[in-house]
Amino acid sequence: MTHARLYSHHRFPPDVIAYAVWLYFRFPLSLRMVEDLLAERGIIVSHQTVRAWADKFG
Repeated sequence: MTHARLYSHHRFPPDVIAYAVWLYFRFPLSLRMVEDLLAERGIIVSHQTVRAWADKFG
């Protein structure tokens, strides 16, 4: 499966999704902490979405 197909039907670009998943698994952060870090960078996403991304792409 290509990267484009893997990330299709997602609202956010692949770079944002990959960054959120990387933060969650690389550092001892909660889903809400990842949500807060993304919000500081102007990316508004819920912790439930981060969880779904972690489940799918992690």
